[in-house]
Amino acid sequence: MGTGQQGDADAEFVTFWQERRVCFLSTRRADGSPHLVPVGVTYDHETRTARVITSRGTAKVRNVERAGEAPVAVSQVDGRRWSTLEGVATVRDDADAVRDAEARYAARYRQPRANPERVVIEIDVRRFLGTVRPRPDAPGAGDRPAG
Repeated sequence: MGTGQQGDADAEFVTFWQERRVCFLSTRRADGSPHLVPVGVTYDHETRTARVITSRGTAKVRNVERAGEAPVAVSQVDGRRWSTLEGVATVRDDADAVRDAEARYAARYRQPRANPERVVIEIDVRRFLGTVRPRPDAPGAGDRPAG
């Protein structure tokens, strides 16, 4: 594969995570069973950070907070093309993090409604799965160990 094609793979991956699309977030309940919900996700490929804005007190927030650093996955599909980002999530409620996540959400989806209970689930992405993913030799594209 030539260099241009490898760059095209990364461009396709980044574009895939910028197009308006419903995603799914998977967290673990207290009993270990999966909790899967539709969400809006933004992804910053440079920092390998995915973000989900939501309300404090939702099951997904409780699941992440209970675990401290929670293993999670976010995924999206478009026909036969799909991509999953796996990583470790934390909940952030500081005003700067919330404003940043809202701006990113507005760029991908639409301006979010006002919500004084808004928090951000931030995911440190450590693994990419799917038919649409960054090229394996790209800086930071390989799996990262936890921790």
